[in-house]
Amino acid sequence: MEVKFGGKTIPLPSHTDPVNYFERPKPEVDVRRELDSLVTQMHSSGIRYDDAVREFKRQYLREVLIAHRGNQCKAAEELGMHRNTLSRTMAELGLELAEVRAGLKRPPRSERPVYGALRQGYR
Repeated sequence: MEVKFGGKTIPLPSHTDPVNYFERPKPEVDVRRELDSLVTQMHSSGIRYDDAVREFKRQYLREVLIAHRGNQCKAAEELGMHRNTLSRTMAELGLELAEVRAGLKRPPRSERPVYGALRQGYR
């Protein structure tokens, strides 16, 4: 299955459960419904087109960067742009790489689960 958005075709995972296949809405319907709802909310709230596009770009780039753990080269490749273009676009949108990477850092040792004690029981 595919969704066309912004001139690009986005492949979506297919349904694997044959029993509920016809009962569930298809993913592209959900995406379109959510997008329609969001656009309606933004329009009724008086959000300007420029602001809406800017926020969409910022959130989309942030999501792709998080998926690639802050690696700009890999993110740029997925987005179909050069790394320098991605970097310049991030600067224009006020998206800091440190902001993206801050959410990816490991928690302090005091907050991490203790697996060492569990492993000793299996030896």
